[in-house]
Amino acid sequence: MSHSLSPAADGLRWSTAGESHGPCLVALLEGLPAGLPLDFEALRSGMRKRWEGAGRGLRAGFEKDHLEVLAGLKKGVTLGSPLALSVGNSDTRIDELPNLKAPRPGHADLAGVLRSRCRDVRAVLERASARETAARTALGEVARQLLGVFDIEVGGRVLEVGGVADDGRGAECWAEAITAARERGDSLGGVFEVVIDGLPPGLGGLEQPVDRLDARFLAALASIPAIKGVEIGLGFGGAGVPGSEYHDGIRQGSGWAGLERLSNRCGGVEGGLSNGQSVILRAVMKPIPTLRHGAPSVDLAHSGDTRATYERSDVCSVEAAAVVGQAVCCLTAASALRARLGGFTLAEMRQRYAALGRTESPADWPDDISGRG
Repeated sequence: MSHSLSPAADGLRWSTAGESHGPCLVALLEGLPAGLPLDFEALRSGMRKRWEGAGRGLRAGFEKDHLEVLAGLKKGVTLGSPLALSVGNSDTRIDELPNLKAPRPGHADLAGVLRSRCRDVRAVLERASARETAARTALGEVARQLLGVFDIEVGGRVLEVGGVADDGRGAECWAEAITAARERGDSLGGVFEVVIDGLPPGLGGLEQPVDRLDARFLAALASIPAIKGVEIGLGFGGAGVPGSEYHDGIRQGSGWAGLERLSNRCGGVEGGLSNGQSVILRAVMKPIPTLRHGAPSVDLAHSGDTRATYERSDVCSVEAAAVVGQAVCCLTAASALRARLGGFTLAEMRQRYAALGRTESPADWPDDISGRG
């Protein structure tokens, strides 16, 4: 997490702490404007969606994700100081749960013990667990409410599970495949999409590689456990399309500054900057590597071939990953908006947003950056 004397200059900054079976997860969000009222029922509703969907495991039946505010609010309104939240764990047996004798391929287990040179797999998996995403989801729901002030909406959907595309029935079209995977002790991955509508043009940056908005969105999605592929717009499909068919033509219309596009193959970001179109992102989630019958592994204490140790797990978490994907994209979009507008209070952000030039004409702008042209 970066630090700066001017939070608005860097947008939002966030970090999380906590283990899968520890007392709680802690989430810290810096850079929020003062004066943003938070709807806690909406926060809790957004967090509950993480547990919905076919293929979730036993933990979905008892985990409550109890949310508490530790700092940063007065009477439900942000103070402009860091916002600290805690998400309680219902299963807090970190000190009693047994170690894993055989690391699970696909998890951080083996890489983690190779790093620590200690056979304590539990010390690795507790933080590497996707349980951490509950904290990021909480922060993402806060960011969603900031975006909502400016009519920016973030949505998502699952496109595919186990190689089966959505046929319009939602989770029903994957129920048979998920049930079959559960019965044979297997797991399934899939593909989900996140769409962000209403971003003004010019968010992000081109001055340094890390400023580029597309890189930031793609990195945010790739940071979710089990995500192994990300794309924006036409993405990998653009490899087989000639430039004459790929790029999004410009014409007079009803968009920002009286301009609009003929298509959106670029996915709403050009040259590292938002261009006023919908930002369209997709991510590929691998099958969860915890398998009931285990995968080939090695007993770390005795150096013998064995099967990986089984830990309680889901069969399929693609729908949950889509919820987390929305959360991290909310954080990324809100951070870029915060950096662009600055200001300490929400009222200042509103004023600066109104001055971005939505209804202006490019013909009225100077033709030289010095303003003398």
